[in-house]
Amino acid sequence: MNAADANSRSVSVQVRGLRKSFDGQPVLFGIDLDIQPGEIFVIMGPSGSGKSVLLKHIIGLESPDEGTILIEGQPIDSPGVMDKFRMAMVFQSGALLNSLTVGENVGLYLTEHRLKPPAEIARVVAEKLELVGLKGLEERNPSELSGGMKKRVAIARALVIEPQLVLYDEPTSELDPLSAVTIGEEILNLNQRTHATSIVVTHDRDLAFGVADRMAIILEGRIVFVGTPDETRRAPDPAIQKFLTSDFSFKPKSKL
Repeated sequence: MNAADANSRSVSVQVRGLRKSFDGQPVLFGIDLDIQPGEIFVIMGPSGSGKSVLLKHIIGLESPDEGTILIEGQPIDSPGVMDKFRMAMVFQSGALLNSLTVGENVGLYLTEHRLKPPAEIARVVAEKLELVGLKGLEERNPSELSGGMKKRVAIARALVIEPQLVLYDEPTSELDPLSAVTIGEEILNLNQRTHATSIVVTHDRDLAFGVADRMAIILEGRIVFVGTPDETRRAPDPAIQKFLTSDFSFKPKSKL
């Protein structure tokens, strides 16, 4: 795929002066970000830092109190703008419907909107499942899958619309370490294959440094640093270093 083709499959995202409060409690404080077409941009921070709220604003699930989100320089709250671009979100829970098979979950958008005939939907579903390493599982039920497999089904479902922008909300949450590594590899592989812009929200430091082209650190609703993984590791802010180097693992009680 040449550069022109790649650019047609990705979009830029700009966040300008974004502020949001819930019930009078500020969550985001004047967020500014620039995300380049085709890159994997990671928004990393501890739980409760506002990163998932920011992600929901980018895809239009939340409306800001102040500020704006722009896709390719166009405000997403302008009439018709959201319909111009293909955007997909992989939710933290996966959000699969247990009443549908894996194949039906993946093809749900195409089926509901009658965008393709059944045979073509089946072909697209098979193709996307193969992309995420789940070839031939169309007839399985979600309840038969592991947590990591469910996340990959959710990614396949997002890919059905050939997105220009894919947003991942805590894609490795509730996964064992091996499954988390697999999801990280899928994010990298799919970005290389599809050339879509990818935005990953996570508190998983291994995932963040493993997939990011660039990353932003968000602490208490404020972006405190933006840079490459190497630049982030060298960030002089003590608060950033505390987040990056703290050991959050469980410490068993010592025996008396």
